[in-house]
Amino acid sequence: MTDPGRTLISALQALGRAQRDAAAHLAESLGCPRAGLGIVLLLDGRGTLPLCEVAEILKVDSSVASRQVSALVDAGLVRRTVDDHDRRARTLELTADGRALAADAGRSFDRLVSVGFADWDETDLLHAAHQIRSVADAITSVPREELVR
Repeated sequence: MTDPGRTLISALQALGRAQRDAAAHLAESLGCPRAGLGIVLLLDGRGTLPLCEVAEILKVDSSVASRQVSALVDAGLVRRTVDDHDRRARTLELTADGRALAADAGRSFDRLVSVGFADWDETDLLHAAHQIRSVADAITSVPREELVR
């Protein structure tokens, strides 16, 4: 790997650690597990989804997603229903409390951006977002078999 490539990987690792730390702090302050908060935000952004689609989007096994959703159902944040078209499938939607949690999280993210990026102008933020998406696309385009050569 080239030195710039290693520098990029190191920067991505630092970004991942910072993101996990911020998300854990935010989730704790909202009284929600970090993984659960991700599901709440996903449902808030996309609406009602089947459990299998949530697992696919989050890149986790369906049993992991089901366990995380069960905690959210128990907390009254998510409603799980049987799909009318496929009785084996489960559909997920936010409850009123789940929508309120998502709104609180959104306000917290807004504060994070306004404080953490106070010195950045809109163009810099949009450029950074574009670059990060490009990096993510490049990484996900690599076939898995290429990773273990």
